Formats: sequence, C-alpha cells, structure tokens
Amino acid sequence: MGEFRLVELLARIAEEGQGKQSAHRQRLVIGIGDDAAAWRSDALITLATVDCLVQDVHFTLDMTTWNELGWKALAISLSDIAAMGGVPQYVIVSLGLPGDTEADDVADLYRGIIKLGNRFGVVIIGGNVSDATIAFISTTVLGSATGQDNILTRSAARAGDRIAVTGNLGAAAAGMKMLKQKMPLGPEDSASLRQAFLRPCPRIAEGQFLAEQGVNAAIDISDGLIADLSHLCRASRAGARIDIDRIPIHPAAKNGFGDRSLEMALSGGEDYELLFTASTGVIDRVKTRASFPVTVIGEVVADKTGMVTLVDREGRPYKPAGTGWQHFAMGS
Repeated sequence: MGEFRLVELLARIAEEGQGKQSAHRQRLVIGIGDDAAAWRSDALITLATVDCLVQDVHFTLDMTTWNELGWKALAISLSDIAAMGGVPQYVIVSLGLPGDTEADDVADLYRGIIKLGNRFGVVIIGGNVSDATIAFISTTVLGSATGQDNILTRSAARAGDRIAVTGNLGAAAAGMKMLKQKMPLGPEDSASLRQAFLRPCPRIAEGQFLAEQGVNAAIDISDGLIADLSHLCRASRAGARIDIDRIPIHPAAKNGFGDRSLEMALSGGEDYELLFTASTGVIDRVKTRASFPVTVIGEVVADKTGMVTLVDREGRPYKPAGTGWQHFAMGS
C-alpha cells in the first residue's frame, strides 16, 4: 500500500486505539503526522530509552505473531523505565519492513503495541517507516521520575547490600526453547511459557515501589541474571555472591525442563524481572510491604569488581554453562 498510506493507517489505528482521556494523551500538543511530537511537561527529570528487535536476531516470524511482536517491542523499552523506577509516558516507533510485508500484519503489530501501552497509559506520538531487507522494530520510550532521590541506577550498589529479584526466573528462556523445538508440554505450562517469552509484563509499578521504599540500585533482567548482575556490579565497582539454591525458578520452567531450568534462570534472559540491591533494613521493609514476590538471592561484596560468584547452599562453587546474551560475542 506504500509508505504514506501505511503511515496514515498506523496513525488511524493509534488514534482510535489509545485512550483519549489519559493524562499523557491530554498533555499532547502535536502527535503523529508532523516533523516532531510536542507535549506539555512539568517533570523535573525526564527519562528516555531506546531498544529494538531485529528479525532473525531477536525474533523469527514462525515463532511469534505480529501482535505479540508489537507487545514485546514496547515491553522491552518499558522495562528499562521500570528499572529506573520511572513513569513511562510516550513512545516513538520506527519500523523497517520488507516491501512484501502485509499491511494487515503491520496493523496487528501496532495493535499489540497499543494493547500494552494502554495498560500503562503510554501514548504513541510518532515514528518512522522504512523499506528494509528484514523486519525490525525500534521503540523509544520517554518518561519521568519524581525526583533525583527516587531514581534507581546501576551504580548505587554497596558492599554488604542484599541482592534480590522480583517474581520468578527462567520462563522466557524455557518458552523460547519450547517454541523452537516444538516441545509438547501441558496446556497450562505451555501457555505460561509462551506468555513469558512473547508477552512479558514490564515491572513498572514494582520499580516505582522499590524507589519509594529506599532501594537505590536496580537493573532489569534482559540479558540474563548473571550478565545483568555483572553489569550492575561493574557500574558500582563491586562484586556479587549468589546462592543458586535461593534463585526463584518459574514453576512452568521446572515442570518442562527439570534441572535444566536452573541454567535458564541464570543465563537465559528476557524475564524482565527487576534485580535490585539494598541494605538489609530496606530489603526487609520491601518484603514486608510488597504485594509481589521478592526473593533475596545473595550479597554484594567489596572485591572482584564486576564478577559474580555462584555457590550452592553448602558454599561449594558452581560453574554455569553460560553467562547470558552479549551482542557480537561468540557463543553468547
């Protein structure tokens, strides 16, 4: 249908699908269709993040629907805002599409973005469409924080802090393997693992809650528990010690993959749970007041900057099969 008609279609879908009464929509001055978007803002601190999904690197179209792809494209950027304890407001969507892509598929992708966006009041305010040899979706999310003291960062962990995670781990990696290998699991586990891999739910409210309770350091688990904890430790110039027997492995991953689910929880990635550190007192307060699962899995240590040491409940070292995803690295 051509670039301009496609843009008109996507603008109409966004106009009709997004709540007109949302606070962020009402602050919008200029949305889709101009050279830039404009909105009124009184936020003291603005947050911005960008991420992308590339065909045959992050997804294959035989494993996902276009609707699921749209949902996940927004979810991965929202998760970065969640990891800062922020409030997401707007998203700019850029698409690269082969010329033979069906307009209905692109519309379905947009509906997936809108469905998740409506859950958090996030409004599409623009983007770009380009011809490409493979499909890619880039999402830039803009948001705000209530104040500098309420921003979660990777560099605020301190020796002696407890390390904790929200929710359960390993389900996304288990879902990918299930779909890739066409494994016949039970209907409940199968649905749960597919949801975890293709429709992850960013922990927006959880991130804001952690910031309010005095947590300072956090990161979302996208590359894998070990890899992302290593990122946090390098930024904080510290190390970490993790008890593998404390790691909360998703029940469906355990049911489907048994002992292999531990490796999925350690290095599988794409769970988009929050990994955070805080003093014992703050962690205790979080666990008492939180309406979501929180599990303490280890401790920040002063030495071995950037290194994550794994031990079992007897204190014996554990060597994982992998450490997580890394672009441009062999065997990641």
